[in-house]
Amino acid sequence: MPAEPIHPLKLASVLLQYPTPEAHDSVSDLDPAELAPLRGRQARRFVAFVAWYRGRPLGELRAAYVETFDFARQRSLHLTYHLHGDSRQRGLALLKLKQAYAAAGFEGEETELPDFLPLMLEFCALAPEPVGRDLLDRHRPAIELVRDSLHRDESPFAELLDVVVDGLPGLTERQVARIKRLAAEGPPSEEVGLEPFAPPEVMPI
Repeated sequence: MPAEPIHPLKLASVLLQYPTPEAHDSVSDLDPAELAPLRGRQARRFVAFVAWYRGRPLGELRAAYVETFDFARQRSLHLTYHLHGDSRQRGLALLKLKQAYAAAGFEGEETELPDFLPLMLEFCALAPEPVGRDLLDRHRPAIELVRDSLHRDESPFAELLDVVVDGLPGLTERQVARIKRLAAEGPPSEEVGLEPFAPPEVMPI
């Protein structure tokens, strides 16, 4: 019996996390035929990134990951930060995400906030359509900001954000306006005198 195809968003979820020996070995052994059917452009992007990923030793991948995502806030994979900063609105957005996961019976990684993009992609790979696609589209401005930063730095990881965006609808005028505003102004400033940015029930263990 042939193995069940790997959902592209599930693979993107793995590749956008800090590289582990297990992930490196799995990608090195990956047969493109194991992926769920992809459109031509998505397939080419996956092939390009996987070739880069499997061609590097684990230590080099880890260094590239840390340099890419850990030292620049504009490339943070915690998407609600780009939209709300460390404000009360971010806390509410995190709570809504956690509630959406619970409603779908999804138990994510408890050591991560619910807005971590790889966790969101894992959920979207399992959720019925259009639940997953709509969830990503609601965070589209943040995805586009991270994607743009990766492209400006010519990062190989930009290919993965392109794969994610390829599966989403075209940008609306409202989304474009919000992306431009956030790119010019950055996320909202921290609101002084409020409670911590996320309520206890959404904080990772």
